[in-house]
Amino acid sequence: MTLTGKGTAISGDATDAPVAVAPPAAPRERERTAVVRERASGLWALVRRHPVFAVILTVAALLRADAMIGYTPAMYFNDSFDYLHVAMKPYPHPLRPDGYSFLLLVLKPFHSFALVVFVQHLMGLAMGVMIYALLRRRFRLPKWGAALATVPVLLDAYQIELEHLILSDTQFAFLVVAAVTALLWRDKATWRLGAAVGFIIGLSWLTRSVGAPVLLGVLVYLVIRRTGWRVLVATLLACAIPVVAYMGWYKLDSGKFAITESNGIFLYSRVYKFADCHKIDNLPVEEMPLCTEPQNRLPNSQDGIWNAKSPLNRYPGTRFSPEQNATANDFAKRAIIAQPGDYLGVVAHDFFRVFQWRRTVFPDPATYAQYEFGNRSGTLPNWRMDSDSTAADEAIAYEHGGARTRVVEPFATVIRGYQDVFYLRGTMVGAILLVGLAGLLVMWRRLGGRALLPWVLATGLLLAPAATAEFDYRYVLPAVPLACLAAGMAFSPAVRSRVSRPRRPTRWLTRRAGGAAGS
Repeated sequence: MTLTGKGTAISGDATDAPVAVAPPAAPRERERTAVVRERASGLWALVRRHPVFAVILTVAALLRADAMIGYTPAMYFNDSFDYLHVAMKPYPHPLRPDGYSFLLLVLKPFHSFALVVFVQHLMGLAMGVMIYALLRRRFRLPKWGAALATVPVLLDAYQIELEHLILSDTQFAFLVVAAVTALLWRDKATWRLGAAVGFIIGLSWLTRSVGAPVLLGVLVYLVIRRTGWRVLVATLLACAIPVVAYMGWYKLDSGKFAITESNGIFLYSRVYKFADCHKIDNLPVEEMPLCTEPQNRLPNSQDGIWNAKSPLNRYPGTRFSPEQNATANDFAKRAIIAQPGDYLGVVAHDFFRVFQWRRTVFPDPATYAQYEFGNRSGTLPNWRMDSDSTAADEAIAYEHGGARTRVVEPFATVIRGYQDVFYLRGTMVGAILLVGLAGLLVMWRRLGGRALLPWVLATGLLLAPAATAEFDYRYVLPAVPLACLAAGMAFSPAVRSRVSRPRRPTRWLTRRAGGAAGS
């Protein structure tokens, strides 16, 4: 018997006690190697089953990797620093919702803009994967056809550049494509699926305000598909959860239950180009400073907001205040009612500008240059974001170091040369939409079938900026994945069978033929 240090007796010799022996390292290593080999073989089998798409996806990933190395840590647009400002000091921004700033806030502990654009590039690749998976699994397209539908999303140089900018558009497009994919993945929508789709749409609404029409399009689609009231209610309630919560936060901060204070000001920029106060009846006195004679108008609609000579600057106070937004909104609505033809004219002009073959410089050289991979390293702006910091200060604080865009050769030359040649022209976008429309017309008895959802959303995303603000190149790209999906669905077996099915003779022709035979 042996006594322990605490006086407790234990029987037998200490050497007789069982000793846990760690398994040798070699079997563990063999297990890990086996797991790695199994996963690698599974991935290789997947590549062999989908060779065309695997090649496209690999090229797309390499192009994005080249952009990340050639333009580090990220690229910036004017709006980037507003999003960043909210991420550094969270508050509900009156100009645009904060959904994208929340992403920056979540990734803030890593202090890396490179990580932000890496996540956005993954979103871009994921959109291509979702399109391919839907067209193959759900709509039974051949592998090469489904892969071809992903090319405008995966290999367009301006899509890659948009993903490399600190901007909300990639996140918005990803959320909308994810919602559409979830809704089309199953034959029958359940209330749980509706709730998931509604919540995703709510997040997209908080990323860009144009998410509101997306919700409307989805609800109309659910009604047409006769999914039942439970699915509709679940979609609405789930969408309302993030949106109403955000509006409550906005009310706590500014005293108004809203998402932004900019819708009226943007609508004013839309009517700025044609509004004639001589044609507007009973215009309130407080709105008369918004009148501009034709010879004094600035060249672009957005000059009605951002230019120093904008009529909005005739009002005291801060821009995007509730008072200024309400005044601009009322003036814009009066102008549209008084001049509906002029309004439809500017909307049609901007909508069809999307489909131009040549990519012209718009709205000005400085803004257009931000959509291009440049040949010089950038500098951070020094404009003040608040009384305590500048845009450059906040970017450096977020990165914990140098945050300006640095051009690294020869990688920058590769993606810059690629952008000069391989990009989606506006006419190609129009052709993709027409292919999708042809599929809808074939399925007209079913109101276009399932392709109605992505096609209507794509067209709506192109039309909304033209109707409420002004054309911009960055507003085109989020519609492209949906347009490609609708175009791919136009070649599904269901559509092809209707095209190839011989038409039955009409009853009138049958009677006519029978009468001729009898005579």
